[in-house]
This record gives sequence, structure tokens and C-alpha cells, in this order.
Amino acid sequence: MEEIMMNAPVLVIMAAGMGSRYGGLKQIDPVDENGNIIIHYSLFDAYRAGFRTAVFVIKPELEETFKEVIGPNVPKKMEIKYVHQVITDLPEGYSVPEGRTKPWGTAHAALAARSVVNGPFVIINSDDYYGVGAFQKMYDYLCAHPDSEDCYEYAMVGYLLKNTVTENGSVARGICTSNTQGYLENVVERTKIVKGEVMPRYTEDDGVTWTDVPGDTIVSMNIWGFTRSYLDEAAARFPKFLDETMKTNPTKGEYYLPTVVGQLLAESKARVRVLSSEDKWYGVTYKEDKPVVVNALARMRQEGLYPQNLWND
Repeated sequence: MEEIMMNAPVLVIMAAGMGSRYGGLKQIDPVDENGNIIIHYSLFDAYRAGFRTAVFVIKPELEETFKEVIGPNVPKKMEIKYVHQVITDLPEGYSVPEGRTKPWGTAHAALAARSVVNGPFVIINSDDYYGVGAFQKMYDYLCAHPDSEDCYEYAMVGYLLKNTVTENGSVARGICTSNTQGYLENVVERTKIVKGEVMPRYTEDDGVTWTDVPGDTIVSMNIWGFTRSYLDEAAARFPKFLDETMKTNPTKGEYYLPTVVGQLLAESKARVRVLSSEDKWYGVTYKEDKPVVVNALARMRQEGLYPQNLWND
């Protein structure tokens, strides 16, 4: 494996979910005739951008499956590591509440990688296609912007909401507000957004009422760029989250990545550069989404954006 610079950004891939709405392990469902899955395309884009190490956050029982599916070719180009997100990974003095069956959310997933990530990193979902430019923008930004003396330097790729919804149901997105300098001011997680007839809209009361959101609103697709400081801050804040959640929603409460970001922004401890993308998101949230993804990737291969055999070329 070629030599890489010290503290070069690494890629962290959140892949511990089982895809309950999809009805199966969507992260390893092939999307082309060569057996590649969505994450193969993200790894390919990340490699072209400069990433040489990828860390998969998975359930421990799925490690062998992921090793088989990721295949023998990618590790020749990139170092692949696996870490486990488990429900019992809690601070000392805390235990899993009765009835809790799932881990603690995306910030908890990031913390699963804290033993192997010591420098800057980009974190993504395993089942989302982010577009070619996102990884290059992130890699370049993190290489050029270490933490300053008085502020953590983070980044995110923001997408147009209209480019990130599906015809087949609801999606969760972080609605973002930026200042005139291009830095994130806040992000609000909306867990049920639908395409809508005129424009996207969301509900917070199971469809009793709806709020329209302009299609050009910038949203987070969980592609964040952080320094090691994020993991340290998320770990330090986890007990407070647990204290509150144990009282209000012990079986389902989740520790979200943007929650920690929002806290750091409010305290002026971090700033987040919004790197915009007009690429269309593709993902398999529902089974009906798969043909759309398959056709889109086939078109991109035909246009030369990707080689026909991807990692085998």
C-alpha cells in the first residue's frame, strides 16, 4: 500500500443499521451487475479524493459478512478497518435500560471509531450515494484546516432538499441554516420529510399537520468532516444525554451527530464550513428506491464517471 501522509483524513462509514424500512440488510444489496454495493462507489470516490483508510462501524455479528461483500479488491487500494457499535458501549456507571434493543444513534456510532481514529475524518452513511465531488471537497478542506487555537474547524457537505427526497416514503434530514460567511449556524433534525406535491414538507405529529420547506433549502445528509476533537467532545457529552434520555425516552432516544455539533456551535467552540453540492442524492431507503439507484449508476458508468468494472479495472 502506498505511503500516506501523517494524520491524513480517514473515512468512517456508519453501517450498523439493519434497514428496517427496507426490509433487509440494504447496505450489502448489489446495485450493479458486478455485485458492487452503494458503498463501493463511495469508497471509489473517496480513494480518488485521497483517502487511503476506511473504518466501517458495524454490528459485531456482521463483520464476516461485510468482509466478504466488500471483497478482496478494495483492501488492495485502501486499508479497511472494522469497529463495532454495541448497545453496551456506555460510560462507566451506566447500563442499558430495560426494553432497549438498539444502539444509541449516529453520535454513538462515531464514538465506536474512537479507538482507531486519531486525526481528521469524514463520516458518512453506508447506504447513501453522495456524488463525486463531496469527498474531494471534504478531503481538501480537512487537510487545509486543522483546529485553530480557539475553535474546532469542521465541515459538512450540504445538499438541496429537493435533490434528497424519495418518491417512495419519508426521509430524515437535517435542515441547515448558514451565515453570510458560509458557516453553519444551526441544524434541526426533521425525521419525517416527504416530497410533497408542490414542495417538500415535514411533519412532527404523524401527519396531523405539515410544514412546507422550499426545495432549495440546504440539508445535511450526514456527510461531516471533523477533527479528533469531535470524538472527545461527543464522549464528554454522552453522560448528560443519557441522564436526560433515561428519564424521557429510555428505549428509543438517540444521540445524533448534529446534536453535538449544535451544542458546540452554541458554545462558540466550533465552526462548520458548509461545502455545497448540487449533486442528486441516491439511496435505498425503501425497496422501491433500488431501481432508481441502479439506473442512475448505470447511466453514470455509461457517461464515463465510473469504469464499468469499478475496482476491477
